[in-house]
Amino acid sequence: MSKRYFGTDGIRGKVGQFPVTPDFVLKLGWAAGKVFAREGHSRILIGKDTRISGYMFESALEAGLSAAGVDVLLTGPMPTPAVAYLVKTFRADAGIVISASHNPFFDNGIKFFSSEGTKLPDEIEQAIEAQMDIAMTTVDSAELGKAKRIDDAAGRYIEFCKATAGGISLKGLKIVLDCANGATYHVAPSVFTELGANIVEIASSPDGLNINEDCGATATKRLQTVVTAEKADLGIALDGDGDRVIMVDHQGEEVDGDELLYIIASQMRREGSFQGGVVGTLMTNFGLEQAYQREDIPFIRAKVGDRYVMEQLYANDWLLGGESSGHIVCRHLTTTGDGTVAALQILKAIVETGCSLNELRHGMTKLPQRMINVRMPQKVNTNEIEAINIAVSTAEEELGERGRVLLRPSGTEPVVRVMVEGEDAGEVNSLCETLAADVEKALIELETSV
Repeated sequence: MSKRYFGTDGIRGKVGQFPVTPDFVLKLGWAAGKVFAREGHSRILIGKDTRISGYMFESALEAGLSAAGVDVLLTGPMPTPAVAYLVKTFRADAGIVISASHNPFFDNGIKFFSSEGTKLPDEIEQAIEAQMDIAMTTVDSAELGKAKRIDDAAGRYIEFCKATAGGISLKGLKIVLDCANGATYHVAPSVFTELGANIVEIASSPDGLNINEDCGATATKRLQTVVTAEKADLGIALDGDGDRVIMVDHQGEEVDGDELLYIIASQMRREGSFQGGVVGTLMTNFGLEQAYQREDIPFIRAKVGDRYVMEQLYANDWLLGGESSGHIVCRHLTTTGDGTVAALQILKAIVETGCSLNELRHGMTKLPQRMINVRMPQKVNTNEIEAINIAVSTAEEELGERGRVLLRPSGTEPVVRVMVEGEDAGEVNSLCETLAADVEKALIELETSV
């Protein structure tokens, strides 16, 4: 692992394994506190999701920050995007979220936000990293930081979310809401109910161990079943820390982040708030790119990861970007991905057009996609292997303008992801299998030649 621990990507790991241990988190809190305290008296806001280890890490962070002379504001369980919003509301110098997002309960991690609800500036990250190498000391007793729990944090965030919906009424809509037993369990139901929707809740009873367990944005099977059984208009699935959303239409069909991104862009154009273009990622379905081409909407691809989407949004001064996973950034409304806010933009489109989610999603057509993971016996740059480049070029020539080919080394596993998209499912499957076999053969030959 590299030394860079920080930014909105955060640090993650299994509890009890480096780097996410109580000792590490204590030192991290102290290091961050020392850096922010250099500018004078400071305070940092801490939120967390519902996993059981959050209690332990919250205490460790609080102790480290206090030892550095920094005051602490504690929100308790709170979605990641809520912390980004509340940092500005309470004029804190930074925000920290204890969460491993859509991962299982036994993982946990730390994310940082600046005073503006964005990723920390590079110079602050570097200063904290440097401070981690210094022996920890505690300020004099009279200078210790104080901790305060914010009792109305949830209410403030609920009102903020409602305000992003532009005054719409959801009266008459029946919605099944899956909170992933995560941080949105006590805020998202209120947001939609107070706007008039009839809400059926599932996965909204966290016990510290059930976050993201067969529920939420990464596991929509239960939501699909309940939507059809309840004859609901749609379903909304958030992930454990509330920064992702996947939806389900009234027929029980999943609507992913690419389709949601298309619907939001279309709605923004109707209301005249659209600006520039849309940022997707390398994994964004080619069908979305084709839809934007037909509608003359500029579209660019960033590397996979929310931080890269944000970088491109700021670089181009665009307002809308996101990933297939449901991490959607509406930069005119929020400073980071927010599943609840994104869902409200979809509901706004439904209310104002009078169309169902099923009808709105068919403005674009997702192309068949196939992905095969090929194990890499050693870390290599596949772009430098001639046999692989030839295989990729051959597949691209066969597809022409009807699809695309992508090779992407995994950042967490010893594999290279071989993906092919195209208009014909049979051709896509055949090309992907052939290309994966060629890549595997080239990697094996490389290993045996070393």
